[in-house]
Amino acid sequence: TNSLTMIWKLFKHLSEDQQRYEKQLIFEHPTFVKLCQQLLRDARRMTRGDLVFSLHAVVNLGVPQNTLLVQTLVRVCQEKLNQLDNRCISVLATTLAGLDKDKNVSALQAGLQLLVEQRIPSIRDIFILQNLMKCVGKDAPVFLKKKLEVAVLKEIDHLTFPNALRMFLALVAMNYCSIPILNACSKKIQENVHDVSFRHLILILEACYSLQYRNVKLFSAVADYVNSTACLWDKRQIMLFLSAFETLGFQPSELMDVFAEKVTEDPEFLNLKNLLIVLRAYSRLNYIPRGQKHLFLETLHNCLNEYLPQISNTELLKAVYSLCMLGYLPHRAIDELLQKNSRDELLLSDDLYKEQKEVMIRAVKACMELDSPSFTKPAFVLTENSSSLVSLNLRKAQEALIELLGDENMFQQNVQLPYKYHIDFEIRMDSDRKKVLPISATDDHADSSVQRLAFLFVPLSAFCVGTTHPQGKLAMKMRHLNKLGYHVILVLNRKFQEMTNEDAVEFLKEKIYSENAFPFSEVTFQDSN
Repeated sequence: TNSLTMIWKLFKHLSEDQQRYEKQLIFEHPTFVKLCQQLLRDARRMTRGDLVFSLHAVVNLGVPQNTLLVQTLVRVCQEKLNQLDNRCISVLATTLAGLDKDKNVSALQAGLQLLVEQRIPSIRDIFILQNLMKCVGKDAPVFLKKKLEVAVLKEIDHLTFPNALRMFLALVAMNYCSIPILNACSKKIQENVHDVSFRHLILILEACYSLQYRNVKLFSAVADYVNSTACLWDKRQIMLFLSAFETLGFQPSELMDVFAEKVTEDPEFLNLKNLLIVLRAYSRLNYIPRGQKHLFLETLHNCLNEYLPQISNTELLKAVYSLCMLGYLPHRAIDELLQKNSRDELLLSDDLYKEQKEVMIRAVKACMELDSPSFTKPAFVLTENSSSLVSLNLRKAQEALIELLGDENMFQQNVQLPYKYHIDFEIRMDSDRKKVLPISATDDHADSSVQRLAFLFVPLSAFCVGTTHPQGKLAMKMRHLNKLGYHVILVLNRKFQEMTNEDAVEFLKEKIYSENAFPFSEVTFQDSN
């Protein structure tokens, strides 16, 4: 056991290339073969510690799971399961997490799960609890996950910084979002963020995404640290940070400014894959770098043009869609895209993402018309009332508008506009925003003095985390509705549902009659309040 454990300790510190070479030498060495044969003979006579550490070593050295040696050690562990102390259980749990499910492994895991359930109240070591969390995995019953959570919370005051990092990964392995544990871990990480490696920072952000955990203070601490040490990171590392933040919907504006400057100074590192990552991050987070909007977008556009001869149809669509979302029209790439679309190369009948691609193509075509410098605001927009029924989550808004305006004829609901845009409620007013006009009185003719209000009831996920800054799709819709002559009023649906009926009426009254309604340009870009 000591020999195997020492081999493993030396082996794990080697690089991947060295490990491949050394592994071959180890497996071909005659003494290693004898060592394994002896381990196979003596398995049932070994102490519990030697048994689990031997299994741990041979599995991590890469001895195949289907060999007689590994299967024998797994079966003996099952026979001696009740004799294992908490430390041995922890090592065994870590080992099983790296094995595929087979008959023996599944039986041992089931037995271990029962033993863990009995032992949890007596375990006071957070490190051991973490390993058990990894072992029980995603398929464990909720009550067992809850028991582990309670045990960890009892010892949370003894949580160290290294344990905080591992705890994130343990919760991911268990697929269990414990807000109290995550908050405690986040606090430790924020306090020690300068000591966290690049790999671990990325793993933490990925864990937050997997667990659907949103902590603005944690995200800001990571972003501020990366921004303050930007000179120490290479461009690819910063790009990966931005990509991780993009999946979380968090906009690190200062870091995005710094990175944009690096891109404009040296765009050579932007291979096609990197270019698509950058385009997706800036478009989804709806961010134009301060003071360098034109230069930054021109740089990305020029890079895209270089890849046009070799870019795939799907990648081209994604790139064009991202630039259009930011209000920039890459004409050469758009021409290439539309040629492919006309030849039906983009949308294949068996394409799993056909519907998603159709939405993107429709958005690109809308941008071509509405974002063109030659487009002028129409005096009259043809609308269609798609249904008189409103969804349950808009019922409260409908009732509040009826109470406020006195009649259903004073507003339109479920309004369908050109370019497949949809408005939850439309209200028309006189030029001074003092009086609401009946829909029927303004329906059939153009009148430039009529003010059109578009109410959009949106989820929290439509904004960047912790802000009222709309993400890319919503920002593009707002921009286009503005071009069509609408004043867009956003309402956070969850907060609206929490209001009393009286407060809901007052809220809508203020939005409708307010003279300080934001023009579109102030609420799409740069507003991170």
